[in-house]
Amino acid sequence: MWTFPTLSLATSLAFELKATLPGPYYLLLKSYITDRYFQVRYNGTYSDYHEVRSGVPLGSVLGPLLYLLFTVDLPTTDYTTFATFAGDTGLLAVHSDPAVASQCLQSHLTLLQNCFVMWKIRVNPAKSAHVTFTTRHITCPPVFLHTTTIPVKYDVKYLGVHLDHKLTWRKHMHPKRQHLDLKLRAMSWLLGRRSQLSLPNKLLLYKSILKPMWTYGIQLWGCAKPSHTKIL
Repeated sequence: MWTFPTLSLATSLAFELKATLPGPYYLLLKSYITDRYFQVRYNGTYSDYHEVRSGVPLGSVLGPLLYLLFTVDLPTTDYTTFATFAGDTGLLAVHSDPAVASQCLQSHLTLLQNCFVMWKIRVNPAKSAHVTFTTRHITCPPVFLHTTTIPVKYDVKYLGVHLDHKLTWRKHMHPKRQHLDLKLRAMSWLLGRRSQLSLPNKLLLYKSILKPMWTYGIQLWGCAKPSHTKIL
């Protein structure tokens, strides 16, 4: 797994938009992503203006859409699964032979790194993770991106879900329980026994704030051992 940084040079994004969108939309978005400047303020002192050469305005509504348009042409293969959500991307290969699984990953990574160079997408392999999901005592051979070995780990956090290499979900349960405890403690004045809030309103707060926290990803970890799920 790895995380993409912000979008590449505005000219590369503009080229992709021109090839994808009708002329009027392209011209509108081009004016949005080009000729932008930034200034730094520190202790009342301002720096000079500098041109923004990459990325889109942070937190913008169009940011995720522009990212998807920019990465829509990333190569895929028949022997791997490419999972992406905004900037978080996962590459998966399934095979009973760990060497073959790593070979499939490496072949796809080679295709991707050529694409990254062409579109000026910078990826930090050191912040990525290579996890072998299995109940056997084996580890897939290492894979590389730009001659850098992707670190081998036994668990990884992806889209708010902690995935351990045996998929016991224990790594996911404990942090989630701690998060719930902190949130419940902060809301004790509303949900506690001394609160004069009506029971229907307490139930509404639970369903809207607490329940989504612990049920997130339940389609995945709901099959874990009862000893683990009872933590939540």
